[in-house]
Amino acid sequence: MHWSSQLLLVGLAATSYAGGVGASSAIPDYFQTSFGPYAGPTKAGEAPFLAQATLLAPEYHSYKPNTPVVTDVPIFGGPKDAEIFKHMGNISPYLPNPSGFGIDEYPLPSGTNITQMHMVHRHGSRYPTSDASVATVSDRITELRGNGTNFTGDLSFLNDWTYQLGEEELTALGRQQLFDSGVLHWFNYGRLYDPSRPLISRTTTQVRMLQSAENFLNGFFGPDWTRNVTLEVITEHPGFNNSLASDKECTNHNNGKSSAGDDASTQWQEIYLEKATRRFRQSMTGNQNWTTSDTYNLQTLCPYETVALGFSHFCSLFTWDEWLGFEYANDLSYYGGNGFASPTGRAVGVGYVEELIARLQQHYPYPDENSIAINKTLDDNATTFPLNQTLYLDFSHDTNIFSILTALGLKQFAEFLPISGPPPNRQLIVSHIVPFAGRFNIEVIKAPRPVLAKRPHGSQASAYDLNGTETTYVHMLMNQRTIPLGQSIAECGQRDDGWCELQAFINVQKENIIKANFDESCFGNYSTPKYGSVSTGTV
Repeated sequence: MHWSSQLLLVGLAATSYAGGVGASSAIPDYFQTSFGPYAGPTKAGEAPFLAQATLLAPEYHSYKPNTPVVTDVPIFGGPKDAEIFKHMGNISPYLPNPSGFGIDEYPLPSGTNITQMHMVHRHGSRYPTSDASVATVSDRITELRGNGTNFTGDLSFLNDWTYQLGEEELTALGRQQLFDSGVLHWFNYGRLYDPSRPLISRTTTQVRMLQSAENFLNGFFGPDWTRNVTLEVITEHPGFNNSLASDKECTNHNNGKSSAGDDASTQWQEIYLEKATRRFRQSMTGNQNWTTSDTYNLQTLCPYETVALGFSHFCSLFTWDEWLGFEYANDLSYYGGNGFASPTGRAVGVGYVEELIARLQQHYPYPDENSIAINKTLDDNATTFPLNQTLYLDFSHDTNIFSILTALGLKQFAEFLPISGPPPNRQLIVSHIVPFAGRFNIEVIKAPRPVLAKRPHGSQASAYDLNGTETTYVHMLMNQRTIPLGQSIAECGQRDDGWCELQAFINVQKENIIKANFDESCFGNYSTPKYGSVSTGTV
């Protein structure tokens, strides 16, 4: 458990400082505006020049203004309105869940009020991480050109192509996504904010996490947002406990024991990219030592170049079925690495669950099993872990959010995903859950009487059980669509609206905290599980 006063930016403190060593100014550390030692590696990419880019092949004569990036590229074999950017897994640009999670949306009955909202928000579109395999494409293309390979046909642009992406930090689109989300949340929840009680909002020290929180809060409150909220910046680095980046503290998540999802994804890539790999080899002269991994890296450049530069020639190299295959490759990776098929799936997310239950019950988290999934110093202090807010605004990563959903016991995402191809009507679709700027919201709703599980039809019929008394519910939304809690938690009941009575939700989550088996999952000496041998999100 590591903490210092540098982790909290107080009052009107500038919001970019990550806490830490080497401040060069006489200004106290907690007022510093520069990034600190745990900001992570970053590199700005090349500036886009979309106005000068050749976006359409000569046979396409139509023109559409870009808004701001170009995603309506022609894709072979797909429907007329094919939108591949809805099928790019965790690197999809944000969109509200297009199909929902198997339940209809219902309005609040008259007299019922949202009294509290808990949000966990992913950062916006970013450049690739410094260790991403897609960043090796430049060296690979340079190597092939140096060996005499010439690219022809659809790949001819690679003869003079250069890699222009940066590392880690948000792109302009990512900043817009978070600002827009802040505006959206202001419209949805602005009245929950009490101006007499400024908020504590939490993020981590990585640059994209700070940028995301700042842009969201600017959208929510406006440019003077530091008058309304203090941004608490928690160190994200191995050896520091942080419920918003718990993978850093879970040893077995980082030593290969949770690699089954990536292994399954790699096997699926060999299946769905077999034809594409052959096509690309036929468009090369000379050295043709081209692998499926090379093909997958080219495919991954499509979304990354688009969110950074506005357009990518790599997108139309792949067919509609190959983009659906790309989506499923991401699903396999998250299911086996952070979901119910991972031995650390629950453990990485359980820290936030502990904090959520503590906030709902208005006491500091003291888990019975003495979990260290939380930062106990920060979470035992009213300054850094307030219990009386009506809005809780936290910022995290896609993998961490996915593990939070696993730790919450949302078993509708626990269906086994075969390596041979996607099952019909699967619920686990990563682009619907943790796209760039994805988020979940948990609303606490007070009703004067119990709300009927079967909502009546007709505007004149009462939605209440008139024999009951005041009842409090939890309503969970993922990317603006309801998660039906009863599908995963039997104690919530099968309700039309997907809600769950608050106390039932709390009781089940206390059990889920224990089920995460944090110490054994993260630090136990067990053999690396094979894909499919784990189904509960823990060892």
